[in-house]
Formats: sequence, structure tokens, C-alpha cells
Amino acid sequence: MTSILVVDDEKIIRDGCTRILGKEGWAVQTAGSGEDGLRLLQQEPFDLLLLDLKMPGLSGMEVLQRVKDLRPELLVVIITGYATVESAVEAMKAGAYDFISKPFLPDQLRIVVRRALEKKALQREADHLRQEREKGLREIAGEKSKIKTIIHCMADGVLVTDHEGHVVLHNPALVKMLKMETSPPLGHLLDAAIRNDCLGEFVKRIRETKEGKTISQEVVVGGLTLMAHIAPVRGEEGEILGAVTVLRDVSMLKAMDQMKSDFVAMVSHELRAPLASVEQQLSVVLAGILGEVNSRQNEMLGRAKQRTHALLALINDLLDMSKIEAGFVVQHKEPVEISAMLEKVVEILKPQAEAKNIALTLSAVGVLPPVMMDRGNMEEVFINLVSNGIKYTPEKGSVNLLVRIQGSHLCVEVGDNGIGISPEDLPRIFDKFYRVKNVQTRKITGTGLGLPIVQKIVEAHLGTVEVESQPGVGSKFRVYLPLGLVAKGEV
Repeated sequence: MTSILVVDDEKIIRDGCTRILGKEGWAVQTAGSGEDGLRLLQQEPFDLLLLDLKMPGLSGMEVLQRVKDLRPELLVVIITGYATVESAVEAMKAGAYDFISKPFLPDQLRIVVRRALEKKALQREADHLRQEREKGLREIAGEKSKIKTIIHCMADGVLVTDHEGHVVLHNPALVKMLKMETSPPLGHLLDAAIRNDCLGEFVKRIRETKEGKTISQEVVVGGLTLMAHIAPVRGEEGEILGAVTVLRDVSMLKAMDQMKSDFVAMVSHELRAPLASVEQQLSVVLAGILGEVNSRQNEMLGRAKQRTHALLALINDLLDMSKIEAGFVVQHKEPVEISAMLEKVVEILKPQAEAKNIALTLSAVGVLPPVMMDRGNMEEVFINLVSNGIKYTPEKGSVNLLVRIQGSHLCVEVGDNGIGISPEDLPRIFDKFYRVKNVQTRKITGTGLGLPIVQKIVEAHLGTVEVESQPGVGSKFRVYLPLGLVAKGEV
């Protein structure tokens, strides 16, 4: 409740103020002297003080001065019987908010008090807003300090730019990774801050975030291989405010991956020759060239040859994967008639299909232009896909190749009505060494590298591989190869 203190030596004024203001719902206390008024002010807070200027003992002006020291936030309205400009100005200069002269009407008193209380309410609201603003500024400063500390302690390089390409924020790791002699000045354009010629493409990709793209790109700087992840920063309404770039040093990972590939290639190469010799000698023994082989020996030697052949297939796939990871996928591109190449693939795998009484067909839709590709690698892709279709299709099934133009791409679809792939296995079939394991695939041999090799080769030709499969119905693998390369004459 609003509380008002009336200090006046005239009882009639005190009683009148109590009666008039009490009807408005305000709590009113009175004091007959300046000393009593100051004592009450020390005991409890008040929202408003009505103070008479002319009193015995402490005068109103003396009380006003002490009030400003005791309660500087308290609003004071002067009651004076001397309505002169001089006394009003003097009181206002001393800190009074307003004055009312005796005698006054009830409405005059109510108007003056309401105006003072409204001022008090506005003052409180302003104080509250100021406190909230100061609190908010402190919190923002604290959060900014936390973010700055976190970013500066990160091992990854961080670069923040605004929508015009000015540097907003960076950390020491970025300066170290980019081999910069000095930190890029904040507020400067990125092009001026990073002048390294080998980083021109990197800076260009950062500017591309204006289009809303999220980009991942490898950057090589002074022997370091960095993975740059660049993402746009959006405002509340979706507008692009700038870009955040995070650089991670993947040099060690690349080196380890290269060492692993080199080791696998070396071991595979060293194993292939002796295993090929073992397989050849087993073939000689099984052919009876060295003497008659009984049925029991034939069975055991046949199994040994089958295992040896599987090991050779694994080694060949490992060597192929090593070549692919070393960047030797596409050795020579040339215009290739896709229909003729697929006919050759069908001819190669026809005996395998006939052994299981599987119908192997090839059909083409429309006129098919030549496609730029490495013939040997793409033959391996389709031999792999068709061979898989035959292996995973029961006897008397079918494997169909369909070639057609789809938009700006050539689409080759290899479909079968085999055992299919479950939804749980489908996302992982292009992982290295992953093989679907169930009752139906238990007796089917494989290395788990065929589909990863297919994917890598197709991607090296700027194409994509899609798969659609349903258990018990069959699978469809679609290879999309761009047609635009022929027009550009890329070889």
C-alpha cells in the first residue's frame, strides 16, 4: 500500500490531509514537528512526504535538507502558506518535487499527490529497467568472456566473418594453422587479412556461404592438411548474418590412413604371388596330371582351392581399394559406348548365370550417347554389380540390366529378384568389409569390398550409386553417370 507522511505544525492541516488522502486508499501518518517527522522517516519507509515550510523548531527547509541525506529517493511536496515564487523556487532548488499553497481544496491536494506518486512509480520503473539492463549487460559480458575463453582454448581453428566478409572473431589456433605471421585484424576484409595465394579457394568458399551453403573442404597449408567446415550464421528471420569456419588438423589422420593403405597394399602384393602359385598347383593336382586322385582327396583339395581362390579375390579387392584411396581410380577417360561395354559384361558373366539357371538380360531405352569414363574401371563396376545379383538370386531367378537417359545423366540399373536387403543393413552396405549376415547369405562367399569399390569408382566419375531393396523381393542398384562431360570434351 502507498504510504504518505504529513509533517505540519497545524493540526487542522494534518487531519484534513489524513481524511482526504485516506479516502483514496493511501496510508497516511502525521507528525506535528520536523523532529517527529525525521524520527518517523528513520523508522519506516514512505513513498511521499508532505512537508510544511514554516514550523517551529526545525524549519521545513532544514527538514528537506536532512531528508535528502537520509532518504534521497523520497519525493517531497512542500506545503506553504506563502505562495511566493521565491519560496517555491528555493524549495525546488533544494530538492522538492512540487509545492501546494495553503489554503488548498481537496481536489488540489489529490491532484498534486497523484502527480507525485505517478512520478514515483515511473522512477521505480526506470530504476528497475536500469537494473535489468545493467544485469543484462553483465550477463552478456560474462557470456562473451566465456565464449572468448572457450574459443581461444580450442585446438581447432575458428574464424567468424560477417555478411560483408569482415573478420569478426578468430582464435590463436587459426593463426597457427594458416601459418600467418600476425593475427588477422578484426574488422578488416577477409581477402585483405588472408593474403596467402594457396588459400584463395578457401576464402572464396567462405564467401559462398552468402548463398546459404554449408561447405566441407580440405585445405593444404605448409604441409598441413586441414579440414574446413564452413557454415552460414542466420538471424531470427533466416537472413544470413555471416559465416563460421572451423579448421581441424587432419594431417596425422591422413598420414595414418596412408600408412595403413601402404601396409595393406604391401602385404597384399606379397601374398598374391605365393597364393596364386598354390592355387595353380592345386589345379594341377586336381586335374590328375600328377596321378590319380581319389574322391576323398579330390573333395579336400577342392575345398583348399576354393579357399585359396577366395583369399586371392580378397587380396585383389584390397589392392584395388588401395589404388582407389591413393587416387589412381580414373587413369584414362575416353568416350565409351555403354551398350557395347555392358554386352561384354553380360557375355563374361553368362556362364555364372547359366550355372544357376538365372536369366541374364540387357535392354536399352532410346539412343544412348557415348559417356566419358575409364573403361576398365567401369567394367569392374558393372561386373561387380551383376555378379552380386547372380550370387544373391536363387536358382531360376533373373538379373536384368536396363540403360536409359535420365535428365542430364545416364542411368544403368542392375535389378534382380533375389533375397533382397533388410532396412537395417541397407545404410551400411557401402562400408568396407561389411557383409549382410543371415541364414540365406551364410554360404555365399565375398570380401565385403565389392560395393565400396563400386561407390568409389562411380564417385570418381562424378556419378552416384543408389540402391532400392526389399527382403524377399529383390534389389535394384542404379548407377548415374553425368552426360555433360562429353560436350565439354574432357578426356
